[in-house]
Amino acid sequence: MENEIIVGLDIGTTKVCAVVASTNEAGKINILGVGRSMSDGLTRGVVTNIDKTVRSIQSAVAEAETQSGIKIQSVIVGIAGEHIQSFQSRGVIAISGPEREITQADVHRLIEDTKRVALPSDRKIIHVIPQEFIIDGQDGVIDPVGMSGVRLEANVHIITGLVTAAQNIYRCIQRAGLHVRDMVLEPLASSYAVLEEEEKEVGVALLDVGGGTTDMSVFEDRTIRHTAVVPVAGNQVTNDIRKGLGVLTEQAEKLKCVHGFAVTSAVVDDGPIVIPGIGGRPPLEIDKQLLAQIIQPRMEEIFEIAALEIKRSGYSRHLSAGVVITGGGALIKGVSQLAQEILGMPVKIGIPGGFYAGLVREIENPIYSTCVGLVLHGLNNRESTAYQMEHQRVENGSVRKIFTKMKSWFDEL
Repeated sequence: MENEIIVGLDIGTTKVCAVVASTNEAGKINILGVGRSMSDGLTRGVVTNIDKTVRSIQSAVAEAETQSGIKIQSVIVGIAGEHIQSFQSRGVIAISGPEREITQADVHRLIEDTKRVALPSDRKIIHVIPQEFIIDGQDGVIDPVGMSGVRLEANVHIITGLVTAAQNIYRCIQRAGLHVRDMVLEPLASSYAVLEEEEKEVGVALLDVGGGTTDMSVFEDRTIRHTAVVPVAGNQVTNDIRKGLGVLTEQAEKLKCVHGFAVTSAVVDDGPIVIPGIGGRPPLEIDKQLLAQIIQPRMEEIFEIAALEIKRSGYSRHLSAGVVITGGGALIKGVSQLAQEILGMPVKIGIPGGFYAGLVREIENPIYSTCVGLVLHGLNNRESTAYQMEHQRVENGSVRKIFTKMKSWFDEL
C-alpha cells in the first residue's frame, strides 16, 4: 500500500499545500488528505527564510496526515521562480543490443547523453523532456521502445534552475523530517492537473497565476514546447490595493479575493465595501469600481507579459485550444474576460479533476492545480522513478565497493 501512496507538496509564495492520494487496482485516484498553511518564507517562488518555510511545511503536512491517517515520509515537490530557464538540445546514441531492438535502457542512455551540455556551475538540469525521437533518420517517433534501429536521436526540451534554489527546497523539506522523492517544475505539474490530452495535441498555453510568480507553459503535439516563469503575480495586485487604498495587507488580500474584479465593466453591484479602520479610526468605505480600477492594470500587465512569452515561443499561431488560466489568480472575477481581450484567443479557467473518491470537492479549486499535478506526476512516472532509483542504487553500490577496496589497500600498506 505504501508504494501506492503519493504526496504532492506545493511550496508557494503565499501558501504551502500538501495532497495525499492513492490508486486502486483500476488505477483510479483517491484523494485521502489535503493540508494547507500560510507561507511567508518565500519571495517570488524562491526560499528566503528557511525556518519560516519549514514551519509552514510541517503545518500543511500535519493537517494532511490528520485527514488521511497516514504518516507522510516522502514528498514530490514543485520548483518555480524567475531563475528557471529552458532551451532545446539534441542527443544521439548507437544501438548495439541483440537484433538492434531499442530498450528502455537505451532511451535512458540517450536522455543522459542530451544532458551533456555546457552549463554554468550555479545551474542544474531539472527536467529533460523529449520532443521527438529519430530512428535511423526517420523522425516523428513518439515512443521508440521495441522498435529496431542502429542510430537513435532525440530532440529534447531542457529545463534548468539555480542549484542553490533547489538545495534550499531540499534543505527545508529535510529539516521538516521528510524525504524528497522527486522535484518537478511547477508549470509542468499544473499542466497534468488541468489540461486535457486533446488540448495538448492541438496547441494550448497554460498560465498559472500564483502569489509570487506566474508560471507559463506552451504545449503542441502532446508535448511541452516552451516554459517561462514571470515574476509578476497575485502579490503585486494585493500590494497595489494596499498602497492605493491605505489598508493592511490582510485586508487588501480579502478585498481582492472576495470583492475584486479584473475588469471594471464586470462590476454589477457598485455598493460600497465597509472595512474596519486602523488604530481606532472610523471604518473605511471602499467603492467596488475603484477597487476594480486598481486590480485591472496589474492583471493587464500579467497577460501582456504572457502574450510576449507566447510570441517568443514561436507557437502563437498554433494554439487552437487557446489559453487555460489556473492558480489563485484565476479566482478573481472577470479574469477570463480580460485575458481573452488581451491575448486575442479563447480562454477558460482550469480546475483539477479526474478523481473518483475521497476529498474531491475540496481540491476542485484552481489554487490546488500544482499540488494535484505533483501527485499525478508521481503516479504517472512510477516506473521511470523506480528505474532511476535502482540505477542510482547500483551506481552507489559500485562506488562503495571501490572505496572499500581502496581502503583495504591502504590498510595493507
